Amino acid sequence: MFPNPAAWVVVVVALWSQAGALDNGLARTPTMGWLSWERFMCNTDCEGDPENCISESLYMEMADLMTAEGWKEAGYQFICIDDCWMAPKRDAGGRLQADPHRFPAGIKKLAEYVHSKGLKLGIYADVGRNTCAGYPGSLGHYDVDAQTFAEWDVDLLKFDGCSMDVSLVEQGYVNMSRALNRTGRPILYSCEWPLHKWRSQTPNYTAISQTCNQWRNFVDIYDSWSSVKSILDWTAAHQDIVVPSAGPGGWNDPDMLVIGNFGLSGDQQESQMALWAIMAAPLLMSNDLRSICGRSKELLQNRQIIAINQDELGKQGYRTATVDHFEVWERPLSNGRLAIAVLNTLEIGSARKFSSEKVPGWKLCTPFCNITQILPQYEEVGVQTGYRVSVNPSGTALLIIEPIGSRGKRYHGILQSEKLTYL
Repeated sequence: MFPNPAAWVVVVVALWSQAGALDNGLARTPTMGWLSWERFMCNTDCEGDPENCISESLYMEMADLMTAEGWKEAGYQFICIDDCWMAPKRDAGGRLQADPHRFPAGIKKLAEYVHSKGLKLGIYADVGRNTCAGYPGSLGHYDVDAQTFAEWDVDLLKFDGCSMDVSLVEQGYVNMSRALNRTGRPILYSCEWPLHKWRSQTPNYTAISQTCNQWRNFVDIYDSWSSVKSILDWTAAHQDIVVPSAGPGGWNDPDMLVIGNFGLSGDQQESQMALWAIMAAPLLMSNDLRSICGRSKELLQNRQIIAINQDELGKQGYRTATVDHFEVWERPLSNGRLAIAVLNTLEIGSARKFSSEKVPGWKLCTPFCNITQILPQYEEVGVQTGYRVSVNPSGTALLIIEPIGSRGKRYHGILQSEKLTYL
């Protein structure tokens, strides 16, 4: 927790402006799309389980649904292949190749299909000798693999870090970044550099943000509330290090959205969506769009939450207070607004009331704020001096506040008033 949020934000802005970001014109806002790993993992049994195995038909089905059921209109762009798409060996020319039985038309044809739907295709590879599932890695083949992906018209590369000496991780990720840039094709670069570097030392986030468009910091997400909460706890514990690196062109990636699967209650799904929006995280769903329930679909397509995630100011939020088993997370937004997420960390009992005076950022409301409640249900509350909200166990209330001055006029812009220097 930061005892002086205003001072902290000055430090964040200063460090962020110094760090810069990968200059490939991509990821100006956090990436949105669908990724297969958490839900479908490395299921290669297309004979016994044809509907759920890693195959071209799975990604084509998801592309169809992304187009037909409002996902593309909500902002989700990418269909991302993960591990286990490859043949066990490279071809005679040393190039990666798709498994011929599960991807008979090849990746380039799959990219054409995805592009025909107005979407983009992501693919997976590894910086080391092998992928996490044991398929060929890119070590020693960075240039040829980058060129292969470019020739296949791939739009995103998720570059994992298994089977790689930790001392070589940094150079491996830098080498692939350079190789991708040399292809001349804009390919969004998703790294796991800091995840693997944390094993031995604090990663160099300035270098990471100048190399990658997004980067994983912590362990893989599982379909459980304990997993989601562990990611939030890690992020809060390290926010003084990771938050300054994020901004247009490069984002901290807390891993996939597991909303619509089996492990989270409705309130916990709302908590993940709200906190991922506050953290300016990539919104990469891993679920089955063929069978997702209506409540989960409505949450994932919630335009107000997505607008927070995609806010043009491009600043990552962070935890500002812990009080009475509540966590307060705040994110500065464009036009002098502030997004506030209040997480009830208790997993017992009934809903509990939370008062706005416990929110550090509420001091902006001098004397008033215009309040919009996004979760647990949408409500245009209006102009208030304070607010009380009811939050279910492991649920989250999500608000947007807009300061209003003593003459009843909204402030527009971050530095027009001393009241807004916190932003």
